[in-house]
Amino acid sequence: MAESPVLLNTDVVARLLCYDDLIPRLESAMGKFSKRDSSEIIQPVRSVVPIHKHDGFLGLMPAYMAAEGILCTKMVAFYKRAEGSSLPSTQATVLLFDPEYGNVTAIMDGEAITARRTAAVSAISAKLLQPALSEVLCILGSGQQARSHYDVFTKVFKFKEVHVWSRRREMAEQFVNDLRGLVTVCSSVKEAVMGADVIVTATGASEPILFGEWVKPGAHIAAVGACRPDWRELDDVLMREALVYVDSREGALAESGDIILSGAQIFAELGEVINGSFPAQREKTTVFKSLGMGIQDAVTAKLVLEKWKSEQLRTKNTASPDD
Repeated sequence: MAESPVLLNTDVVARLLCYDDLIPRLESAMGKFSKRDSSEIIQPVRSVVPIHKHDGFLGLMPAYMAAEGILCTKMVAFYKRAEGSSLPSTQATVLLFDPEYGNVTAIMDGEAITARRTAAVSAISAKLLQPALSEVLCILGSGQQARSHYDVFTKVFKFKEVHVWSRRREMAEQFVNDLRGLVTVCSSVKEAVMGADVIVTATGASEPILFGEWVKPGAHIAAVGACRPDWRELDDVLMREALVYVDSREGALAESGDIILSGAQIFAELGEVINGSFPAQREKTTVFKSLGMGIQDAVTAKLVLEKWKSEQLRTKNTASPDD
């Protein structure tokens, strides 16, 4: 009889997840995905169930990685919340299965998994595509994704300045008050992005807020909001003039309003750059349109479970005989 699944809440997941461990695993997974070997990886495009009554969606993101022995799915609910709402815009749960027997081995809160794997992939995009000399980071947004991106970008790279903008200035100021380092709250998107070498868009926008005329030539944009085919963060000028990289071609062509509505052409997947089959043209203006993939959740969840088991084993081995 199968053991009961491990239950891990968001605090445990956040404590166990480390970017130094996570980034190499994500790079490896995305490289394997872009080889399109169905005997190694099966990952359908996210299935989405509209929840019209409450202006939301339920997304299902399964993935199977044969060589790693990972069978996983994430269930994520995301909503368009009214400005000022205290309700979360996204909530997620990740399930790990035993691929041989099909039983659930772990149930994890997906909040930290989603935030950290998304930020880690954006950091991988910047490592590959940002200008050789990058001194100014701009973050548009002040929610959880903005915080996870600040954390990983200031850990992996050495920026001299960080600019932050949010639709509600008080939210941007609250966000900055929790941070260390030189961070400037800006009154407009234009002010925030002017001169920025790397721009992260992590907003709930459904209409463009970032315009190509404001973007420094050669800058890199990691666009992580606007995950529906009729939502956008970036305007036509930026999308058509930049080289566009994605995590999954199929996912982007089905879900990214930034790509679909602008008619922009996809240049490459990040995995193709990692594999060396497409170049990283960091001398040009680049956009990485992130939508998230099931394999990203899968390898992240597997890492969490491995670290939890290791922690439990250490605790057991160090317990006194009287325990």
